[in-house]
Amino acid sequence: MTIQGYNVAVVGATGAVGEKMLETLEKKNFPINELHLLSSKRSAGKEIDFKGVTYTVKEATPESFENIQIALFSAGGSVSKALAHEAVKRGAVVVDNTSAFRMDPDVPLVVPEVNAEDIAEHNGIIANPNCSTIQMVAALKPIQEQFGLSRVIVSTYQAVSGAGAKAVNELESQAQAFLDGKELEPEIMPVSGEKKHYPIAFNALPQIDVFQENGYTFEEMKMINETKKIMHDQSINVAATCVRLPFFTSHAESVYVEVENDNVSVEQVQEAIKNADGVILEDDITNQVYPTPLSAAGKPEVFVGRVRKDLDNRKGFHLWVVSDNLLKGAAWNSVQIAESLIENNWLQK
Repeated sequence: MTIQGYNVAVVGATGAVGEKMLETLEKKNFPINELHLLSSKRSAGKEIDFKGVTYTVKEATPESFENIQIALFSAGGSVSKALAHEAVKRGAVVVDNTSAFRMDPDVPLVVPEVNAEDIAEHNGIIANPNCSTIQMVAALKPIQEQFGLSRVIVSTYQAVSGAGAKAVNELESQAQAFLDGKELEPEIMPVSGEKKHYPIAFNALPQIDVFQENGYTFEEMKMINETKKIMHDQSINVAATCVRLPFFTSHAESVYVEVENDNVSVEQVQEAIKNADGVILEDDITNQVYPTPLSAAGKPEVFVGRVRKDLDNRKGFHLWVVSDNLLKGAAWNSVQIAESLIENNWLQK
């Protein structure tokens, strides 16, 4: 019996995020009529199982999107720039997981728990934010709503999977080499296209993406600009320092915020976070309860702990925020956007 659903394309189906997208579509029992798995020419021909059916991955071309209603893109910014508008021309709504359209004023940048209503304004493309931004704004939204928000300072501790499969392999090989007493030979980290590379095994690299003229990296500027756009407030002061650490999955963040309201207690902030959609409070220092990258791996929620008041600023609070960067930070959030398109009848414009 044919399932009554939607014709869905996954672009970048063979990549780490593409694989998670397929897992998420299956886990959520997303209503699919036809599924089309697309990739670069190099990866075309591979076979992938989905719900007991084997699909052959095809090369993504403009014609691939004929009769497609929802296209989930995660194959790199250059692919999105080349093919997203082609998909829209053919009637598809694109949910793009790259940085290609995030700051385009005509493209909604969406975390469904924060600003799902922005999806209604799409012109065929909806952008999925940067992974580190997604988890932070999900934690900040209830604080902004209840107490106002004037300042955010974030330091990230990001997993190597955010840099791709080659970075994961480099960490694995370097860790073994280090333990065997061999010389480490970095080739990818911190940025594959940069002229200089550093070991990631047993190290911390304060560079994610390339440096900008202002001294911040592109990753840091993404967090700064995306936070303001998603939260609809250009007046929030945001600063970021993004660091890559030698673990595989889930990003962690130390977030300092300043609220606008006076006399806000730690308990009030904890309660606001506890009641937020998609956010789980794990904060019991008496019993050493707080989230970690390992404990968050494989889970779709954003986890928050170590909520405490700043000792010098009565309006300042510190949070520890952790989430799986491949799930909520990418695949899960993308599929949530697609679900919102359907549930609210926003597919047709």
